Amino acid sequence: MNVVIHHNPDCGTSRNTLAILEAAGYRPTVIEYLKTGWTRSQLLGLFAAAGLTPREALRVSKSPAAEMGLTDPDVDDEALLAAMVEHPILVNRPIVCTPKGVRLCRPSDMALDLLDRLPPGPFNKEDGSPLIDAEGRRVG
Repeated sequence: MNVVIHHNPDCGTSRNTLAILEAAGYRPTVIEYLKTGWTRSQLLGLFAAAGLTPREALRVSKSPAAEMGLTDPDVDDEALLAAMVEHPILVNRPIVCTPKGVRLCRPSDMALDLLDRLPPGPFNKEDGSPLIDAEGRRVG
């Protein structure tokens, strides 16, 4: 199965999601979007596939969104998209794409729904919280 993750290595949720994909035996294509940036059409395609609006995909925490005035409800989707293209950090992450769908994986365990197989258990997130038990079942 082809798996793509739009990843920020400085983000714990993104690191956890990548670890889930790799532990499940996938070799995902890792796109470090802070380095590669986004195009408007790429964002529109990802958001449409994930069922997200630009506002829903806007990263507010630990981003300049508020300082840029982007959290104002009067800011339209076109302005949000333009800002996201100019400032890639404004897009929430990680976004995972598989043949089963596209999803903003916050929390990271949302990636499990996009996979044909789960990581073998036990499997814990970076913080030690369990995700897969010793019998290979999802926790929580």
